[in-house]
Amino acid sequence: MQTLKTSSGDLTADRRADYAEMLFGSGDPAAAAELLLGALELAPQWAAGWFRLGEMQETREQLDLAAQAWAMALKLDPADRLGAALKLQLIGKAPAAAAPPSAFVETLFDHYAESFEGELVNKLGYRLPEFLDHAIRAARPGRFPLALDLGCGTGLMGERLRPVADRLEGYDISAAMLKRARAKGVYDLLAKADLQHFAYVGPKADLVVAADVFIYVGALDGVVKAVAGILAANGLFAFSVETPGEGEAAGEAGFALRPSRRYAHSQAYVERVLTTSGLSVLSVQPTVIRLDRRQPVDGLAVLATLSSG
Repeated sequence: MQTLKTSSGDLTADRRADYAEMLFGSGDPAAAAELLLGALELAPQWAAGWFRLGEMQETREQLDLAAQAWAMALKLDPADRLGAALKLQLIGKAPAAAAPPSAFVETLFDHYAESFEGELVNKLGYRLPEFLDHAIRAARPGRFPLALDLGCGTGLMGERLRPVADRLEGYDISAAMLKRARAKGVYDLLAKADLQHFAYVGPKADLVVAADVFIYVGALDGVVKAVAGILAANGLFAFSVETPGEGEAAGEAGFALRPSRRYAHSQAYVERVLTTSGLSVLSVQPTVIRLDRRQPVDGLAVLATLSSG
């Protein structure tokens, strides 16, 4: 995938953009947006600049202008590596979509890989791998001949799974994340994969885990069906979701895009998707996934297995 240009390629435009950021940081988004628009007149093909302009206009509550900027960013970068389509959805300027752009998720985590663990564990209080590990061990004591870690990231969940897995495989959309995971040496196999189109041709898995992953998937029907197809007869599926917060609703679909550009899923939706895919719920436990702006993000840790009938 071609690298997204964080620089406009024009020195004068970059300088104006830097000044715009200074104005924005000082609390003057109107002046910042005006200056950044001037920079974009010099570099009109700069998708990242248009995206940033949209954010500045959003801060000013100029949503029509924000929509115009994000639409331009999307036109210049149809793969949508910055997630402009998601921003348009959140302000009601585009219909709700069932999934985020794959290129956005990949770009996000490629960029985030280097600081991922320090931010998530040390600053955001992320303890989900530990929580899921305890739930898995309580449900199925003993070892798993084959465990798959979907959306493995840098390997935080893999470190927990390694002691109980004879063979451990990790899959992630981000090459930079996989590089970090590979350095830990806990996986027998690591491979790049998009969970929105996950295809697996190996032997049946005794354990499949997706820790803090479905927040970037949206509709879960496809991936849950895929997991059901690769689980061994007595296999275990362990995963988490964020749940709607106070004042939020998942709507008729059962899941919704949040301002964080992550998806929240209702418990009823999760259980419905599992049942439709031939899986039975073993347990659903409320938990705190992480902190966000110093506030706890509530979620569910779910264990399921193939239905016996």
